[in-house]
Amino acid sequence: MINLTNENFNELISQGVVLVDFSASWCGPCRMLSPILEELSKDSTLKVIKVDVDLHNNLAQQYTIMSVPTLMLFKDGKTISQKSGFMSLEDLQSWIKSSI
Repeated sequence: MINLTNENFNELISQGVVLVDFSASWCGPCRMLSPILEELSKDSTLKVIKVDVDLHNNLAQQYTIMSVPTLMLFKDGKTISQKSGFMSLEDLQSWIKSSI
């Protein structure tokens, strides 16, 4: 899983399939989702990026993040799907597969 800086976000989402996790350290469901995303990030075809909304408020505003966790799926820099709330590994895999 990749932690980003404000400078590298657009570069990170520009190629391939990228899952972005908008989360916060104080969020219980976000902490529950973290190990699931770590497992998912082992898939070499998927890049997983974690965005702390408290540290990167500008990105949260840019993508109109209203609650955490919010997961956004990008393909070659374009948003292709978005989900909010906790998801199991199986549900995440199914959502990603159906979106791409």
